[in-house]
Amino acid sequence: SNNAEPYRAQLNIQLQAFIKKYPDLKLLPITDAKQDNSLQVSQVQSFISQHVDVLIVSPTEPAPLTAPVEQACAAHIPVIILGRTVNTDCYTSFIGGDNVKIGQLAGAAAVKMLPNGGNVVELRGLTSVSGQIERDKGFRDGIAVNPKIKIIADRDCKWLKEPATVAMQQFLAQYPKIDLVYGQNDPMALGAYLAANGAGRAKQMKFIGVDGLAIPDGGIRAVQLGELATTFIYPTGAKQAADYAEDIVHKRPVKHHLTLDTTEVTSANAAALYKQYDFSNQTASN
Repeated sequence: SNNAEPYRAQLNIQLQAFIKKYPDLKLLPITDAKQDNSLQVSQVQSFISQHVDVLIVSPTEPAPLTAPVEQACAAHIPVIILGRTVNTDCYTSFIGGDNVKIGQLAGAAAVKMLPNGGNVVELRGLTSVSGQIERDKGFRDGIAVNPKIKIIADRDCKWLKEPATVAMQQFLAQYPKIDLVYGQNDPMALGAYLAANGAGRAKQMKFIGVDGLAIPDGGIRAVQLGELATTFIYPTGAKQAADYAEDIVHKRPVKHHLTLDTTEVTSANAAALYKQYDFSNQTASN
């Protein structure tokens, strides 16, 4: 969908490595839709015309990618959907986390951080994307147990740090009291932290993210540094996608829907989780 997102860049790195473990699989060059639906549609259609054996798609948005996925299905090309849904069941397998649950866990964390209530700012991804909708719903459900917690502002920041930084700067100018920021991914949460820190107000609020990448500028390290209060690991699904591609090629059954677990990252477990999920260490040891 967009290789400019650190999560997607890490997914690509991992997918390339895991596919190499299967000598009978060859990963064609990964395309980058740059959050452009029409470009991604044409890229998927190009792979269909090449009669690939397995198609892996991380949709930018569900509706525009539904028809091309159905075209692949009609052409008897197995399709693995990663992370974001499409509006059809005509695919071989969906692999991704439970975004409603992650939102609920983020909401529960917010309730613990704000026992007396407080003002919350929410930074969203793309409004029409299932992950955004579900992370928002889960979070609102999670904080509903404390009616004194209010979402005073939200903004679509397209999963990116820079728009989130700008949005947060505007919110800081508009609202004298912000107690917590919920970023639907770590780059947006960290963009908000940068803005608040620049305004000398970062210590007045807590920051919650999602993704938990074990990379130098990722969410786990940000928790270790005290920039984020917590984040939630959303596994890339790269290993499972590679395993499923191998199974599909050899006509072995795979689950139509594979839900990946999440883990809350805190200051207490961040170091251990970084070591566990650091892909550079995993590849070096293998």
